[in-house]
Amino acid sequence: MKIIHLGKFYPPEYGGIETVTFDLVEGLNNQGVKTDVLCSNKGTETKVDLINSSYQVIRAGTLAVINSTSISLKLISELNKCIHQYDAIHIHLPNPMANLAIWLIRPDCKVYLHWHSDIVKQKHMLKLYAPWLRWLIKRADGIVATSQQYADSSKWLSSNMEKVSIIPIGVADRIKNISVPLVNKIKSEHKNKKIVLSIGRSAAYKGIIYLIEACKYTNDDIVVLIGGPGVETFSDLIKKLGLDYKIKIIGTIADEQLASYYAACDIFCLPSVYRSEAYGIVQVEAMSFSKPVVSCDISGSGVSWVNEHEKSGLLVPPSDPVALANAINKLCGDDALRKKMALYARHRFEQELTAEKMVKKTISMYTEKMPAFEKNKTALFGAERIDTLFNNEPALSARHIQQKESAN
Repeated sequence: MKIIHLGKFYPPEYGGIETVTFDLVEGLNNQGVKTDVLCSNKGTETKVDLINSSYQVIRAGTLAVINSTSISLKLISELNKCIHQYDAIHIHLPNPMANLAIWLIRPDCKVYLHWHSDIVKQKHMLKLYAPWLRWLIKRADGIVATSQQYADSSKWLSSNMEKVSIIPIGVADRIKNISVPLVNKIKSEHKNKKIVLSIGRSAAYKGIIYLIEACKYTNDDIVVLIGGPGVETFSDLIKKLGLDYKIKIIGTIADEQLASYYAACDIFCLPSVYRSEAYGIVQVEAMSFSKPVVSCDISGSGVSWVNEHEKSGLLVPPSDPVALANAINKLCGDDALRKKMALYARHRFEQELTAEKMVKKTISMYTEKMPAFEKNKTALFGAERIDTLFNNEPALSARHIQQKESAN
């Protein structure tokens, strides 16, 4: 079996989906499933990297990024050149460019969708994109949902549950990456204070603004470290609120230092407030380092499935700075409770949330799930126009109409 994973980007580019893709691809190759990657490059040049002399990553040149979507015609041409080599393509969504590539190329191999999140923010774009997304779901042989809660709350998934496999996101155990000198340095910089770590992009749904507001009400023996791309933009607000003695902006944390920051903190906080946060991978990373988590109980999200209330941490209502502060104060002020939750967090990680378990379940989906492709093949490719099947769905490409006419 040979698989190609199709995503927006791939490490060293930062992001939750990129982390999942990396752990899956590495794990699949380690298990003997030959797996390559096709993604967009941040620049206009197309590059091919050979990783660990094991698999290749094709980074297709990108013209621009619009509404978080890479505009890359080269991605389509690269997929068209190489797709015949693979038994299946595994697409990480949301990714309209990948959707367009599949619609134009019409590969004969199996197609699996990894549903990281619905499109929540770009509602106007979704209206235009919806017909192609419905077509892709219809075409898919299998769909990965990261939690039952998210699958049930998604209109796209709940109506296609016969194709859905629930495969929770797991992460690699990176305890061995801890640098004791760096941990000691971080702790010494915040001596006699409990350290709360929060990592995330500066996007609105990440709720960093509410964590900052919460620090008005946190105890003075608590310091909050905020890391992630773009979080420096909050520095002026923190100074304006007079909270720079309680909050430290650390920006993007280098990958080789990340384990040490998790190890140095006392608790982890994920303040995300919207369903765009479908899972919260950083919670799993924190739990792997035996850290209790404070996060928000977001309706329809898998965040509250990952962080079990009063077991691995505490859940609070979204967009509530006072509730967030109270939870932080409670955990930081109760050593026994914090240690109890820390043990449970690590146990939960080991039992359900490792990268190895995610890889094993993914291989099972590849090999065992009954493919829908063969029985739907005629319906998908035998019609003159797809819109007659799916209520104003996009028409078949001119190339495929010409092929059918030639055959007749």
